[in-house]
Amino acid sequence: MNDIAFILIVFFLVCASVEPEDGRSQTIPRSEKNEERNNSQTIEVGLTPATVTIDGTPYHQEQFESRIQQLLSEKKTESERVVVVKSQADVPYEHWIATTELIEKAGGVVTLLLEEQHTMIVE
Repeated sequence: MNDIAFILIVFFLVCASVEPEDGRSQTIPRSEKNEERNNSQTIEVGLTPATVTIDGTPYHQEQFESRIQQLLSEKKTESERVVVVKSQADVPYEHWIATTELIEKAGGVVTLLLEEQHTMIVE
């Protein structure tokens, strides 16, 4: 009986169809350790569970869409259209996806700001 049960398990695992996950593909540029950013040219978007900010100024969702389109329309090269997205840990996934989608539709290139850990030795 153990052999039959094992064969049935293997059979169903092999024959089961695997559904591909649906989602929006997103290309995130890789970061360079030595790359210097000019903060006056880079747009910084902050995400909290309740608000969206552009360079520290809070916006409602519809205001954010028009403002990001306006800011990105002034940019000519791809390096100028980089938008740094800072997100708090408790931001809902749907909010993050909707915001990054608006940035990409406006012509922006989304990049993430990750916290770096530094070890300091104090003598």
